[in-house]
Amino acid sequence: QVQLVESGGGSVQAGGSLRLSCEASGNSVSNACMGWFRQGPGKEREAVAVITAGGFAACYVDCAKGRFTISRDNAKNTVYLQIDSLNPGDTAMYYCAAASGRQCPLRETEFKYWGQGTQVTVSS
Repeated sequence: QVQLVESGGGSVQAGGSLRLSCEASGNSVSNACMGWFRQGPGKEREAVAVITAGGFAACYVDCAKGRFTISRDNAKNTVYLQIDSLNPGDTAMYYCAAASGRQCPLRETEFKYWGQGTQVTVSS
């Protein structure tokens, strides 16, 4: 079993930055794909970024602008999401998830473990 706890969310003004953390406990996630997802008010949950066990990252939101950066520290069993140039459209609950394998699944439903989320609120 893996427990995931997100932290680092908060209320910020547009243009600011946040670094979200996701700490895993229970079993190590060093051999697991990890992902960040978000769900805004009235919206469906969407993938933000994922990272394989080997450290290869894929972006799903604002990729051309490079505002979201996912990284991992396997020694700390922790995954991070750096969010820059925040705008009100980024307001959402941000969730961390772990897959069961090293490669990242194509479907969100294939992520096995989920955290409770950390709220990010951006004001204009």
